[in-house]
Amino acid sequence: MTDAAKIKKGPFVPSPFSFSFQPTPHQLPTSLLLLLHHNVPAMTLHAAPVDTASERHHPHTLSTLDFQGASSAAAANAMRAEINRLIAQIKDPQEQQHFKNEMYSFFMLFTRWLNERSKGTKINWDKVKSPPEEMVVPYDSLPKVESSAHLNKLAVLKLNGGLGTTMGCVGPKSAIEVRDGMTFLDLSVRQIEYLNKTKNVSVPFILMNSFNTDEETKRIVQKYTTHNIEILTFNQSRYPRIKKDSLLPAPRHPNGDIADWYPPGHGDLFDSLYNSGLLDQLIEDGKEYLFVSNVDNLGATVDETILNHMVESGAEFLMEVTDKTRADIKGGTLIDYEGSIRLLEIAQVPSEHVEDFKSIKKFKIFNTNNLWVNLKAIKRVVENKELELEVIVNNKTTDSGEKVIQLETAVGAGIKHFHNGHGLNVPRSRFLPVKSTSDLFLVTSDLYALNHGELSFNPKRMFNTVPLVKLGDHFKKVNNFLARFNNPPHILELDHLTVTGDVTFGSDVVLKGTVIIVANAGSHIDIPSGSILENKVVSGNLHILDH
Repeated sequence: MTDAAKIKKGPFVPSPFSFSFQPTPHQLPTSLLLLLHHNVPAMTLHAAPVDTASERHHPHTLSTLDFQGASSAAAANAMRAEINRLIAQIKDPQEQQHFKNEMYSFFMLFTRWLNERSKGTKINWDKVKSPPEEMVVPYDSLPKVESSAHLNKLAVLKLNGGLGTTMGCVGPKSAIEVRDGMTFLDLSVRQIEYLNKTKNVSVPFILMNSFNTDEETKRIVQKYTTHNIEILTFNQSRYPRIKKDSLLPAPRHPNGDIADWYPPGHGDLFDSLYNSGLLDQLIEDGKEYLFVSNVDNLGATVDETILNHMVESGAEFLMEVTDKTRADIKGGTLIDYEGSIRLLEIAQVPSEHVEDFKSIKKFKIFNTNNLWVNLKAIKRVVENKELELEVIVNNKTTDSGEKVIQLETAVGAGIKHFHNGHGLNVPRSRFLPVKSTSDLFLVTSDLYALNHGELSFNPKRMFNTVPLVKLGDHFKKVNNFLARFNNPPHILELDHLTVTGDVTFGSDVVLKGTVIIVANAGSHIDIPSGSILENKVVSGNLHILDH
């Protein structure tokens, strides 16, 4: 490998398939057959010819779906007609084929959701059990490995589909500066580059972008062209939002308003990686294992002990979980469901059992979304059409007030489809997400040290726990947050911090124990430089000027 970074976008390989309504009479009710055969002309998608060596085949028909009731059939027919109309508007053959593939996957997800909805399918709570010990292996029980012989068979993938809008930023969230002037992407690239250099390996760094982040990300990664790292990118799918009242797609044109489309969750990784051609490319390059994590999880670093465990245990899928606290009650968890391992997300829980789900007594762990997956196994389950990830219904309201539905899936739900898939209970340090400026407050502080792109917990802190920090709306956006601190406060002895209202901090402020600072409406509090606040409540007005 040369010193220059190889920045590539995985080539798109058309996927030939025939997609048509051809149910057999014994499988579907008469009312449904009438709808399917008389209402709308059958939709058939044919791919452009490709070389048989790279052929990708996904045959499906609705004969595999048993809809209960004419309303679901009517909705499927109407959706099919609208998808045909969208496809017909694309004239470029390769672009049209790529769009057909996405619409095929979307339609199968849509019809599966219709089927589940019409049957009233939902999880049987009586069958939900805490996972037995053999389903979740303690990290501490693994033999420690400093240098794995399998490291050169690894690829690292970051889920890079999210925007930074919740933190008041424009563009990909991965472009937000989080520590010492470096962004999420900078830190990840630095980690992999250092790993490749010190271990004399070639671990590629992969970004799964969305249509929201792809263009800007491709521009950003150009700055790494002189780095000793191979960067590969591909796009996850783009699905149409569904109008809740009519169950029709919101977009009227395939290249219309971007707000009418959405990335369908990271469960799309398997199909998108396969369809991009990158999966075959990685396997041909001798890669066997893929480490997947969220781009905003600063604790998700390559761990050779985990890699070695994956190889020696023969597991095709490992999910890193960690002990749940009250701050993690909404996180997905591993369960035993009818004797097999499953990921349970809060969106799948019946409303009457949500409080049970949040309990840290019954469900003691949660999914960090740090996943280790066998690449050849991904190829197998996709080609054998084994993936049926649980459908997550995400109800949204557009800026115009219209109610829409997004059908999504979670990548961790794939664990049930892989041989010997199990959980790995890892230290909390491997879960360090930055979802808000409260999280940003922690990772910029002296609670962590930065070495070669990796954050490590400061050993000078007496307790191996992270303080609870709650910053109010005045701190919600990154720019506002940064403007309110001359430099990060010292928090090695902090347990709990709550700040609300118009509050600013001087330089070298020290916070200890429990500190609550409240500036009511119309008030301003300026914490002077060098202040030491220990177990204090500060309220009212406070403004000190240098003399």
